[in-house]
Amino acid sequence: MKQLLVLVFTVAAFLTASAVLAAKPSYVGWKKCGGCHKSQKDSWLETTHAKAMDSLKPKTHVDHKKKAKLDPEKDYTKDKDCIGCHTTGYGEAGGYKADMSEAKAKYLAGVGCEDCHGAGSLYRKGHSKAGNKFKKSEEKTQRKVLVETGQIFDYEEACNRCHMNYEGSSWKGAKEPYTPFTPKVDPKYKFDFEKMVKESGKDKEKGMHEHFKLRGVYDGEPVPKIRAEFQKKAKEPAAEEEEEEEKE
Repeated sequence: MKQLLVLVFTVAAFLTASAVLAAKPSYVGWKKCGGCHKSQKDSWLETTHAKAMDSLKPKTHVDHKKKAKLDPEKDYTKDKDCIGCHTTGYGEAGGYKADMSEAKAKYLAGVGCEDCHGAGSLYRKGHSKAGNKFKKSEEKTQRKVLVETGQIFDYEEACNRCHMNYEGSSWKGAKEPYTPFTPKVDPKYKFDFEKMVKESGKDKEKGMHEHFKLRGVYDGEPVPKIRAEFQKKAKEPAAEEEEEEEKE
């Protein structure tokens, strides 16, 4: 009987672990991310990425649209060829939908946290668990756990998905619908990832949030190549970067 119980518990544990690995992460929106990362959230809210949907509204960015042969009088906020790069997780589980309520859309409109870091339903729970463990014992968690639950560390590829997605692009992943804002339309649209991330937070047209000191909760690969440089110059967060997550 004892051996049977051990076998049952072993199988149950295996099935639970398998289910977690097999589960596909879904998008949760910037409000969930901002509950712990308040300084990043506040900085991001001032960026052009946060206001990306505004640029699709009529009579906005008129000169830019004319250059790209777009109608500046038209409302593009429902255009499926545009909103994929102006919202978070469009077409994916939990992501932005053109017909969703305004209350839900608020936290998925714009280029949000998860566009760069991956759909967060699974790894955000891992962050909470790892943070508590580090606080109690200063024991670090392996970063590969985050990868297994959907967090992205190839930020350049995440950026290329929109900024390099034009006909004739050197990016191998380019496919229709292409962005009309290309370097041929205006040299300002030439995308230089290294320059873009290094200048993040330096001017009013910034696309990325400023960077803040991390506590060192995680260890091991993958380590983004820009991490060390950013951490040398990063600001201290305005307040303790964690709070109780709201109930689901």
